[in-house]
Amino acid sequence: MNSTRKISARLTYVHDNYDDCSPPPFFLKLKFPTLSSWKMLFYCSLLIWMTGCSLLGEHKYRHPLAPPKSKWVGEHTEARMAIDKEWWKNFQDPYLDNLVEKAIAGNITLRIAATRIEEAEAMLGGTRAGWWPTLNAQASTPYNYTSQELPEGVNALSDNYSINLNWEIDFWGKIRKGVEAQQANHDATEADWRAAWLKTAADVAEIYFFIRQIDEQIGQQRQAIERNQFILNIYRNQVGEGIIPVTVVLSQEAENKVLQQGLQEFERRRKVSENGLSTLLGMPAGALRVPPYCLAHQQPKLPVVPAALPSKLLSRRPDVIAAEYRVLEAHNLVGQARLARLPTISATANGGMSNLLSTAIKVWTYGLGPAINIPIFDKKLIAQVEINKARTHVAEEEYRQTVIAAFEEVENSLASLSNRKVQQQTLQARLENLSVVVQKQQEQMREGLITQLEAFESQRRLLEVEQSLSVLNQQIFVDTITLYKALGGGWPAVNVAENK
Repeated sequence: MNSTRKISARLTYVHDNYDDCSPPPFFLKLKFPTLSSWKMLFYCSLLIWMTGCSLLGEHKYRHPLAPPKSKWVGEHTEARMAIDKEWWKNFQDPYLDNLVEKAIAGNITLRIAATRIEEAEAMLGGTRAGWWPTLNAQASTPYNYTSQELPEGVNALSDNYSINLNWEIDFWGKIRKGVEAQQANHDATEADWRAAWLKTAADVAEIYFFIRQIDEQIGQQRQAIERNQFILNIYRNQVGEGIIPVTVVLSQEAENKVLQQGLQEFERRRKVSENGLSTLLGMPAGALRVPPYCLAHQQPKLPVVPAALPSKLLSRRPDVIAAEYRVLEAHNLVGQARLARLPTISATANGGMSNLLSTAIKVWTYGLGPAINIPIFDKKLIAQVEINKARTHVAEEEYRQTVIAAFEEVENSLASLSNRKVQQQTLQARLENLSVVVQKQQEQMREGLITQLEAFESQRRLLEVEQSLSVLNQQIFVDTITLYKALGGGWPAVNVAENK
């Protein structure tokens, strides 16, 4: 049996017994390191120290740079109160509260994001397993070819049994860096779930208020049809008295058909919106019916969103937090790739039994000692460092892109809210004036003091302003929802550099 030189003491036992398979008491042969072994150990330590000095420099994580933002549209400064995590309850609409709760419980996209957290937890556990030793057992029965004829009763088969223990010592922190990278990936996945949670609640609220807008427009359309029907009845009476020609009645009937077609279009939009809401709730399309009465009988309250803008925006938005955690993950992977170029130190132990040539020879072996793997030349390790550096640069640019998008979303919401509230006041005043005009024209129409064209024009303008005001009111609600979402939706602030 060939012997192998070990730096540590080695224990070898040889058992030459052809009949008894059980091992007798051990006969020990201890081989201690010679002078040349100590020299080899010294040179290996010197090489490890030289390579470690060049690669072990700790590269501290730095917060990725982002464009500064100090001024915002309007007079919004720091918030005096925090945004509630369940911000949709500020609209004081119980039906909306129920829809959002169902969506959070049943939304498929949100559940997928939750299962990705489970996947990240499993991957983190797999990375942490690198700190533990590995134990393997092996058994084999190879057929051995011999150049000489074997004795009688001896065949060419042999039995080999062995058990091996290997424990990589995280001397440089390579495994720790991998765990930190995987932890950052796990935290980024959790932030993705928060972003999906926030988006789901915002999408449900937006579609709900859009359905409210459609219901309001349906009511306005029906009122317009009633007004035109009232005018049509007047014209029919006047035709019967021979005051106006029948073509006036036909024109009015055509106008009513146009209004009926508009009503049908609103009903179609409402049905499509209900289907979209069903999907958000994790239900099949057509399974949800939003009752019109709950929309018409209770007007939602438009809340005032706390303007927690400048200092807390980047630490509260889940998408920004997720992007920074991915920068941290890439940073740790660069560190792990650098440490992979250092020697790997492992503690090994093995033992086994070989039954050579059937019962002819039995050999028991036991070994214990360190193992050092020194990567002298491996271009793959160098390339992996550069790959992870490039990925870090990509993650940093994606973080900056996310920050810029967040600034734009907040700025647009603030500008839209400010401008549309002014438009709302203008449209409301215009609606009041047109309502008075239409009411007076109906009185004049009975006396035949105005033409049909004037009546048509007033009715159309009134309906146009009514529906424009409904759309504007819905847009103000959507802008408020978008602002809640843009400000992080009430999630707590996270300092990625401190949590790393």
